[in-house]
Amino acid sequence: MISVQFIEVKKPIFLKSNELKSFLKRLIFKEGKTLGDLSVVFCTDEYLLKVNQDYLQHDYYTDIITFDYCEGTKISGDLLISLDRVMENCVLEKTSFESECFRVVFHGVLHLCGFKDKTKRDVLIMRGKESEYLDLFVSRETNKN
Repeated sequence: MISVQFIEVKKPIFLKSNELKSFLKRLIFKEGKTLGDLSVVFCTDEYLLKVNQDYLQHDYYTDIITFDYCEGTKISGDLLISLDRVMENCVLEKTSFESECFRVVFHGVLHLCGFKDKTKRDVLIMRGKESEYLDLFVSRETNKN
């Protein structure tokens, strides 16, 4: 079961929890995995910085931290997402806040599915997958209306 938790901020108005949960199940299935327990936590820069310092010994801001609890092909984990960083990303990338927020969620789930982003090649593959799923999600939502 996917659970969505909100910490320190209000739920983003655009977030359609049921549609996103359903789509994440589809993404995980498409990647040849099964769904375990997944939490998506939307928070502030300061909250995520503290987590980064306390648990990863990193002293910098980031848009997402993914805690991986996967077992075999069962995808489980916690995605902690800074809405402050998402806002900065969307300005830099000249995209909508909504689109960038979904991209970051998909990024975290793709990490849990085994995709990396440490090398240039890995980043290209990750960006391609993010775009693929963002396009699928947006077209799915558009076709519903």
